[in-house]
Amino acid sequence: MPTNQTVLITGASAGLGLEFAHLFARDKYNLVLVARSGPKLAELAEQLRQQHGVTVKTIPLDLGLPQASQTLFEETQRAGIHVDILVNNAGYGMSGEFAKLPLEEAYGQIQLNITALTLLTRLYLGPMLGRRSGKIMNVASTAAFQPGPLMAVYYATKAYVLSFTEAIADELRSSGVSVTCFCPGATLTEFQKRARTEDSRLFKRLMPMDAKRVAADGYRALMEEKTLAISGLRNWLLAESVRFAPRKMVTAISRWVAEPAR
Repeated sequence: MPTNQTVLITGASAGLGLEFAHLFARDKYNLVLVARSGPKLAELAEQLRQQHGVTVKTIPLDLGLPQASQTLFEETQRAGIHVDILVNNAGYGMSGEFAKLPLEEAYGQIQLNITALTLLTRLYLGPMLGRRSGKIMNVASTAAFQPGPLMAVYYATKAYVLSFTEAIADELRSSGVSVTCFCPGATLTEFQKRARTEDSRLFKRLMPMDAKRVAADGYRALMEEKTLAISGLRNWLLAESVRFAPRKMVTAISRWVAEPAR
């Protein structure tokens, strides 16, 4: 299925971002891949070119830096790249009590998970509206549906992504541009190593999903222009159950799964 469309994926060097890149390349989309690691991006880009014959541009960039989103947009504009699909996948979490969390870690999560995502959505939305065509996927998490003791900032940032995405999806319903909020549950990626949650009950006992399967769920939801998609039946049931349980109980359960498995 040849296409002249271009997809920009943030956080593309590993995890879900890498799997998204493979899925789009398989369907002959040209790619702009963004992540902090230049060598990993270059290796992935060469692999995708050889396997699928697509055009791949790599942009090594730390989107947690204050001006990075504007820098990225301007670079693609200068290169004459029309981004038809934006996948805001970059994000990270850090476990620990909020009062003990280094200030730069709290700020870093907000900067990447909220600020960069919001700015990139706004910057690339303008040209999409001008063409009356485009798709945006903002990757949130099932963490968006409840408070998260021991990962308070991360859970709160994902709640923002969910609320923000659902709101603008409604605003854009007649524009030709669709916006999807994708909410994976626990997934086997590099996330848990950076977040220091490898020994939590969530990852030790609750059977995280495979990244390839999760990415396929997100890809399908984006193409079907769903406003909200939760990967996996169990995750969907858990997210829905939060609406009916007392808030203190929900928060207590969130803490329990975040604590180390004994």
